[in-house]
Amino acid sequence: MRILLWHVHGSWTDAFVRGPHTYLLATNPGIGRAGRDWPSNVVEVSPPFDGADVAIVQDPSELRFVRDLPKVYVEHNTPKGGVPSTRHPLADRDDLVLVHVTHFNDLMWDSGGTLRAVIEHGVPDPGHRYTGSLQRVAAVINEPMRRWRVTGTDLLPRFAETAPVDLYGIATSSVHMRGVAPHGDIPLHELHGEMAQRRAYLHPFRWTSLGLSLIEAMMLGMPVVALATTEAVEAIPPEAGIISTQVDVLRQAIAWLMNDAPAAKALGERAREAAVQRYGLDRFLADWDQLLKEVHG
Repeated sequence: MRILLWHVHGSWTDAFVRGPHTYLLATNPGIGRAGRDWPSNVVEVSPPFDGADVAIVQDPSELRFVRDLPKVYVEHNTPKGGVPSTRHPLADRDDLVLVHVTHFNDLMWDSGGTLRAVIEHGVPDPGHRYTGSLQRVAAVINEPMRRWRVTGTDLLPRFAETAPVDLYGIATSSVHMRGVAPHGDIPLHELHGEMAQRRAYLHPFRWTSLGLSLIEAMMLGMPVVALATTEAVEAIPPEAGIISTQVDVLRQAIAWLMNDAPAAKALGERAREAAVQRYGLDRFLADWDQLLKEVHG
């Protein structure tokens, strides 16, 4: 199958293009590969985008290019505004399928009568690399100052009172907080190595679809500590990490993990098992293949 799509969400696209199809990656408009090391079956194309069998749309502005194609709209984000009454921009459409990447998104968006499905994330397995040798916490947040309360950036100093926080991601150099060390946006393979040395992974997001760095941390074998918000309560089963809406409960969990390396290792092993089983790449690609066959006909 020849699938037209735009490079909107880098980590999601990285998983999606690992299937057996030809992926037509739009440019002009679109950023194409943007330097990504993707397989040879990912081909950059410019308008009029002839020869595609189906289109993956991720922004309403892309619809004008695919009027005559079978199409799927992928919603990566939680709604904004008057949640949970926010109406999806593709509500009550009969010419596409609306795919949510989490069940929480599906629950919170008002999609009207549009045919919809949930295909949960798939993440390439980085391998069990956890050592936890450093009594520090890792967190990955892109644009932490701009997004602030959404990403829980304001909570980092409270967590840093319990253990030093190493912060990774885009535009982290602007973070100047006691106990928080910004490390910037580093290549993924380097990031995984850095994360795996930290004793635990912190996911302080109040409102997000599902940060894929959380799943990557679990696959690395890291114990995870997270706010019990949005899809995190589904992604982290009780035996795989500590989740709570109480910051002090999470701080106590971090203190425990800092002082009990064997317990941290055991928790991380269960986290890896849960993440590989639920968010493995094979399941993700199989789910998409089934949907695309139904849409293409």
